[in-house]
Formats: sequence, structure tokens, C-alpha cells
Amino acid sequence: MKAQRLRVKFKRGEALKYITHLDLMRTWERMLRRAGLPLAYSEGHTPHPQLSFAAALPVGVIGEAEVVDVFLSERTPPERFLKAAAREAPPGLDLLLVEEVGLGLPSLQSEMRWAEYEVEMAAGETGRSELAEAIARFLAADSIQWEHAREKGTRRYDIRALVQDMHLLPDRDRRVRVWMRLRHDQEQTGRAEQVAAALGLPEPERIVRTKLVMAGTSPARERWRRAGQYVE
Repeated sequence: MKAQRLRVKFKRGEALKYITHLDLMRTWERMLRRAGLPLAYSEGHTPHPQLSFAAALPVGVIGEAEVVDVFLSERTPPERFLKAAAREAPPGLDLLLVEEVGLGLPSLQSEMRWAEYEVEMAAGETGRSELAEAIARFLAADSIQWEHAREKGTRRYDIRALVQDMHLLPDRDRRVRVWMRLRHDQEQTGRAEQVAAALGLPEPERIVRTKLVMAGTSPARERWRRAGQYVE
């Protein structure tokens, strides 16, 4: 039985960036069980802890502001939850903020709108001015048809429709950096490495998801607004 819903902001760092979303869920389950927290379980033949992640994080991508809702069977102070869970967290999983939210609020997935990324790649023959021009052309286009080969076949779609904004960041360690805000909702999801390819860039060396942008309909407290998780 659900008695409480805690919203947790966390970071998935370098040590865990190559695990799948399913493995990340299992990591959370083990961590919370070891912490002795009163988890709420699903019904059925194979009950499992009720966790709800805002957005799956692709393998190989670092997440600096990921969000998960944890449902508890007994009320627990957020501060106690944070301390207990943090003690059991493996390297590469850092808990940043815990806040109680209403049990009746919409799911995190239904509130997702955009995800922001920083994409880093080795500096090639293309200079900053040429890359800035390529970004400007991309953003000025009404549509850009793109094909992505997958195991189940080739996906064809308008990649321009998945990008709200994009710009260059200062270079770091001789690597070019591009900031992107990509669509991420229940209908479509933009992939940072695909946008980089559409710009004619080499394969990214590092991708960091820096922020999840959700609809501002939830009565989140001021701490969450300062954390940059909601937009009006």
C-alpha cells in the first residue's frame, strides 16, 4: 500500500554510465532494500518495489540531474531517506535532493517535455565558425529528414522537429562542446548523438544529460524550482 511518494534527484556518473536502464532500476532496488526503507510493492505473482523514473538514460550517457519517484508503504522523513539510501549507494550513483510530492500527481513520464545535453567531441577539421554556421542552418530549417539504421530496420524521421535549441559552448581540453535541448515526451525522443551526426560532427566522446525539463503543473516546492526541474 502506498503511503508516501518521494521524488529523488540523482546523478549517474562515469562509473555507471555503461549500464542499461533495467540494470539501473535493479541497482536502485538493491540499494533501497539494503537501506531498510519501507518500500511499497506492486501486486501480483512477482511483486517489485514501485519506482518510477522520469526518463530512461541511454547507455554511455552521464546523467547529472536524473529524477525518480519512490513509493513507500510507511511515511519516512525525506532527510532520513536521503541519509539511509546514500549510505548504500554504489560508486557513480549520487543522491542530490529528496522531496515529498503528492501521491495523486501525474507520473513523471507524462510530465516530461525536454532534456538538455552537453555533447563533447574531438576537434576536427571543422572550425568553430563553420560549426556555428552548421548549427544556424540546422535551426533555420523547417524540417530535416534523417535516417537511422537499427536492428529492427531503418527509422526515418524529421530530426529538426526534435530540437528546440542548440548552441556552441566554450571548448574544453581541445574538445568541441555543443549544448542541445531535445524533445523528450511520451511521443518522441531526440538522441544527442543523432543530432551531432546530422550536423556532420564525429562520434561524440562524451555526452552528459544536464537537465530534465518537465511541465510546471505539479505543486513542487521552491527547492525543486531552484533545482531547475520545472518550467511554467
